Amino acid sequence: MHFLGKISRLWTGLTGNISDFSLEVRIFHSLCLIAIVALAYNVPFNYFIHLPVVALISFVTLVLFSVLYYLSRYKGLTKSTIVIFTIIGNLLFAVNFYLNSGTFGPTDLLMGLCILLVLCVVPKNQQRFWMAVNITIILTGHYIEYNYPHLVPYTYTNRQSRYWDLSSAYAVVIIVIYYTITYFRQNYNNEKQSADEKAAAIELKNQQIVKQNRELERVDSEKNKLMSIIAHDLRSPLSNIQNYLELITEYELETQERKMVEGDLLKVTRRTLDMLSKLLIWSKAQMDGVNVKLGYIRLRDALYSTVELEKAIALKKEITLFAELDWDIRIIADTDMLQLVMRNLISNAIKFTQRGGKISFKAKQIGTECWLIVRDNGIGMSADKQAELFSLHAASTVGTQNEKGVGLGLLLCKEFTELQGGKIWVESTPKEGTAFFVSMPAQAMS
Repeated sequence: MHFLGKISRLWTGLTGNISDFSLEVRIFHSLCLIAIVALAYNVPFNYFIHLPVVALISFVTLVLFSVLYYLSRYKGLTKSTIVIFTIIGNLLFAVNFYLNSGTFGPTDLLMGLCILLVLCVVPKNQQRFWMAVNITIILTGHYIEYNYPHLVPYTYTNRQSRYWDLSSAYAVVIIVIYYTITYFRQNYNNEKQSADEKAAAIELKNQQIVKQNRELERVDSEKNKLMSIIAHDLRSPLSNIQNYLELITEYELETQERKMVEGDLLKVTRRTLDMLSKLLIWSKAQMDGVNVKLGYIRLRDALYSTVELEKAIALKKEITLFAELDWDIRIIADTDMLQLVMRNLISNAIKFTQRGGKISFKAKQIGTECWLIVRDNGIGMSADKQAELFSLHAASTVGTQNEKGVGLGLLLCKEFTELQGGKIWVESTPKEGTAFFVSMPAQAMS
C-alpha cells in the first residue's frame, strides 16, 4: 500500500493537481504520458519486427509528444499543445496506415482509440471537426488501398510479425481505454463527493440562517413584548401614583382619608417597583446572559428568610402560609436564583388566593432530586393558560385584589430553574387551586 501511495503521488505530480488544472487538462497530460510510454515501447518493438521506418517515425513522435507535454504541464500552453498533439496524432496514424500494411495492420484499431482520446481533451465545439478528420483519414486510406493496392504495401515479413503487432496493439488499446474510463470515473466520483460536500455545507449554512432568522424573530417578539409591557403594564400603575399624588396635593383630606390614600399609594408603588425589578432582571438576562454559581446549599440557608418574609406579606391578606419541609436538605443550586424563583412562586400564590386562603410550601427528596412544591387553594387556571404560562405569550393576569404584574415572573422562574439544571411544571384546576413543582438536583441521602 505504501508503494501504491508513492505511485499515486508521483502520477498526481506528473499530471497536475486538481487545484491547478482542470479535468480535461489533467487527462491531456495523462494521454501525453501514456503516448510517450507507448511510443517508447513501440520504437524497439517495430524495429524488432523489421519495421525500421515505423520505428523511426515512432521515435520522432516520441520526442514531439515529450515537448508538447512539457509545454502544457510546465509552461501553461495547453490549448495550442492540444491542437498540435491532435494534428500529429492524426498524421502519425495516416502515415502508419501506408507504412504498416493498411487494413492488414493495427492502424484502424489505433485510429479508433485516437478519436476516443481526442474527444476527451479537445473543446466541445471542436469535437465534430476532429471526428470528421478521423473518419476522412480512415475512409481515404481504405479507398486508396481498395482501388490502388500497390500504394499500400504489405510490410510484414512473416505471419508471426503481424500476429505480435496486432496483439500488442489490441492490448495497448484495451489498457488505454480501461485507464481512461477508470480515470474519468475516479474524477467523477471525486467531483461528485466534492459537490455533495459543498451541498451539505450549503444546507448546513441554510439551516444556520434559518436558525438565526428564528432567533431574530424570537428577539423581535421579545422586544415587542417588552415595549408592550412598558407601554401598558407600567404606565397604568404610574398613572395611579400620579392620580394619588394629585389628590393629596389638590385637596385637603381628613386624617383617615389621607391614611387610606397613602396606603393605596404605597401598595401601588410596591407593585410598580416589583414589576420594574422583574423587568430589569429579565432584560439583563436576555442581553448580558446570566452568571450561574452552582454549589451545594441547605434549604435553610437559601430559603428560610424568604419564606418568613412571604409569610408576613400573606398575613396582610389574611392568608396562612405553611412551611412543611426538612430545612437541612442539601441541593445543588445558585442561592440568588433559587430565592428569586421561590419568591416569585410564593408571591404568585398569594396574588391568586382569596382572603382566608391557605398556601403550603413543601420539600421532599426523591433519590437525587428535591421537589419544592408551592400549593394554594386559590382561583386556579384553565389548561389553555397553563400551556402558555412559562412563555412570553403569557398575558398579565390581575390578582384577587387587583394586583398587577408584567407576565415575566414565571418566565424568569423557568429560565432560572433550567439554568440551575432543574425543571419546573404546574398542576392546576380552575376554582380549586394551583401547585407549582420545582425539581432541583440534590445531594444523595446518606
